[in-house]
Amino acid sequence: MCGRYAASRRPEDLAGLFDVELLDPAEPLSADWNVAPTKEVYAVLERPVKEAGPTPVRQLRKLRWGLLPSWAKSPDGAARMINARAETVHEKPAYRRPFVARRCLLPADGYYEWVTGDAERVEEEKGKRKRPRKQPYFVTPLDGSVMALAGLYEFWRDSSLPDDHPAAWWATCTVVTTEAEGTPLPERAEGEAGEGPRTLADIHPRMPLALPPERWDAWLDPALREPEGIRGLLTPPPPGSFRAYPVSTRVSNVRNNGPELLAELAAPEEVTLF
Repeated sequence: MCGRYAASRRPEDLAGLFDVELLDPAEPLSADWNVAPTKEVYAVLERPVKEAGPTPVRQLRKLRWGLLPSWAKSPDGAARMINARAETVHEKPAYRRPFVARRCLLPADGYYEWVTGDAERVEEEKGKRKRPRKQPYFVTPLDGSVMALAGLYEFWRDSSLPDDHPAAWWATCTVVTTEAEGTPLPERAEGEAGEGPRTLADIHPRMPLALPPERWDAWLDPALREPEGIRGLLTPPPPGSFRAYPVSTRVSNVRNNGPELLAELAAPEEVTLF
């Protein structure tokens, strides 16, 4: 799954990377090393601009993470719709309409995922756990490039507010996920010893779907509306494209935010049992 990620690149840098023609004129977002559901995030998308006519324009927009279907009666369920499974996204009621009409890319440095360490698993099996404590890992492109997460976006109208109210319309998004890689991580493939997961699937069975640059244009193209053609874009990058390393458990608290959260630990932290 994808429940937390890091996004620290400046909007002007993202505009250059994704050939953006129009930046969101509102106040820019600050670098965020601990992006959590319901936060505002940057998204690259293509849609017409009223002043420019019907031709789609590539834009960098701010969206709220947690998709809210246009037919929802209230915003209460948005925080639960942070992920859409690639295998079923074309048929689920909440996602099938944006899947064919409103796709986006969510730029990230990488994503966080939590795994129970070997020693802690032993204690859990003994029944000595009162609640789980897990070690966070950061997964990021091996070459340091931007991670373009496949996403969908949607608009929702709050009928309790007047048309001219600034909060009358919600623009929300979700991250498409896929089955996690089962091939050895690059450092493991080279024979590195030590504790920790050997594959991304050892960390979690799901992972966000990162699209390579050669698929960006097709994914963003609103004229591409044939479901099977779109589904053909949902293949994961080649195995070995990412590395994963342990980071401080401070990232588990969304109030913590800073570049130090991405610092690589020499080994997983010692977790105190209680």
